[in-house]
Amino acid sequence: MYVGRIEKLLAHYSIVPTCIINAQGKITKANEKIAEVFKYDGITGGDIFALTGIKLPEFVEIAENGSFLVCKRNEKAFKILAGFVGEGDMASIMLYFIDITTFENLKELYKDEKPCIALINIDNFDELMASAGEEKELKLSSEIDKHIKAWVEKLGAASARYRDHLYEVVLTQKNYKTLVEKKFCILDEIREIETETDFPVTLSIGIGIGGKTLLESERYAQDALDLAFGRGGDQAIVKNVKNLEYYGGRSQSVEKGFKGKSRIIAHALKMLMVQSSKVFIMGHKSPDLDSFGAALGICRVAKSVGKEAYIVLNSINDSLIDLVEDAKQTGEYDLIPTERALSYADEHSLVVLVDTHRPVLVESMELVERVNRLVVIDHHRMAEDVLPNQILSYMESYASSASELVTEIVQYACEKKVLTKLEADALLAGIMVDTNRFSIKAGVRTFEAASWLRRAGADLTNVKRYFQADPENFKTKAVCVANAEFYQDGVAMSVSPGQSANAQIINSQAADELLAIKGVKASFVAGINEQGKTVVSARSLGDFNVQIVMEKFGGGGHLNTAGAQVDCPPAEILAQIRKALGNHIS
Repeated sequence: MYVGRIEKLLAHYSIVPTCIINAQGKITKANEKIAEVFKYDGITGGDIFALTGIKLPEFVEIAENGSFLVCKRNEKAFKILAGFVGEGDMASIMLYFIDITTFENLKELYKDEKPCIALINIDNFDELMASAGEEKELKLSSEIDKHIKAWVEKLGAASARYRDHLYEVVLTQKNYKTLVEKKFCILDEIREIETETDFPVTLSIGIGIGGKTLLESERYAQDALDLAFGRGGDQAIVKNVKNLEYYGGRSQSVEKGFKGKSRIIAHALKMLMVQSSKVFIMGHKSPDLDSFGAALGICRVAKSVGKEAYIVLNSINDSLIDLVEDAKQTGEYDLIPTERALSYADEHSLVVLVDTHRPVLVESMELVERVNRLVVIDHHRMAEDVLPNQILSYMESYASSASELVTEIVQYACEKKVLTKLEADALLAGIMVDTNRFSIKAGVRTFEAASWLRRAGADLTNVKRYFQADPENFKTKAVCVANAEFYQDGVAMSVSPGQSANAQIINSQAADELLAIKGVKASFVAGINEQGKTVVSARSLGDFNVQIVMEKFGGGGHLNTAGAQVDCPPAEILAQIRKALGNHIS
């Protein structure tokens, strides 16, 4: 009876669109003004979820706490208020729809006109100008400038070139939406400029949006640009208050011919070691030849300045057994687990992390958190999750391997060739494993590093021994390759059978083997490791960026070499990867 009287009053006196819904979410009564919200006749008896897209529990919640919901219908926006009619579980809810269309339009207009900051950097500008020669240097610089300014003008934005290679652009969020719709086409346009060199013109773009002030947005833009640098350039990264968005990243990082940075890093690393009581060196979980080889190289630098050096190693797989055994037999290296490292560490210790920079992959995050001084040396493209307490970072995505970077550091950090034969072998093995025996991502500096290691005593015959496969692993890899599925777009996929402690090694080797098959542009191999995790190895000939694909699943890597670890079964993750490929295949 009480609800019935409310319904009658509602029909006569409510000045806003109003309706009553029962405990099942059905409309029991509505006034005439409800036609402003729903362009349907006879909505009585209709389901409120079908009409609004809002579930009944949400209406119950706003009735209980006095909040509101927003619903858009018929090109209008309505603020929905709610209150209970009656008591108990069978109580009805009265809904009031207040027209806030004008307010919402003004809010949207405010958002569209809010300024954003973009920083645009011409990647490898110095290398481009040097390669162009004096006669064509001005012409190439002017051509790049013309393209960037024409693009900015089309956006209706304002720009300033305050360095030869760096622009600052002020644009609106409406301009930004246009950029997203066109997928930052400037990245492709600039790449088409004829340079007469063996690498294209590429841009790194960092955009900051949503800052409370222009200064805060500019800081966001600088953070985004720094991340774009760390990921190899040729991409746009957008940073706002909540997250990061990535666009582009299709080109391989261009190798830098100038080694001045290696010299500076080597000197800084030596000074840090001299000021430290102990040096702890570690790589990533399930270390490979590159990770361990780089660790041995850094260990030699520490010993050259008379410091106690420890390599943190909790477990090894088949690929490292021979090298680790050779290292133990020399008696020169302290290979210790995390527990001992934690007991040795003090406030003056230094941790040097090689071949990774991501917290989820570090051999021992406990040690990183315990020691407040961290050096990172890595060749992978920078990820969002950055380690704390970094006092020195050397991240170069153009480099083939961490072992290549460490080899250059050793050359400048040590006054004379102090590498032992084992260390030279290990560093060369690290370079070879990450370049698939110099077949991918091997630049001029890669071969220079390998040449220096050969002169330091590296023995190719002995290095080859570290690549010999266990018979069972070899058989598993062969089955994996034989059972691969091939798709018309040039993708090959396979599941590594069974569960193995060496799943990561088997997968990566199988993925490399699949790339040797004619017509295959990219390969993905998944298998289960001893922890029950599915590990995925992704390889590409460079036609598209497998790093971007793997990042969708929490992984990362390089344009043509990447991986990830997930919890779902191998076949299921491969099916998800097929869906995620999208337009990456060219």
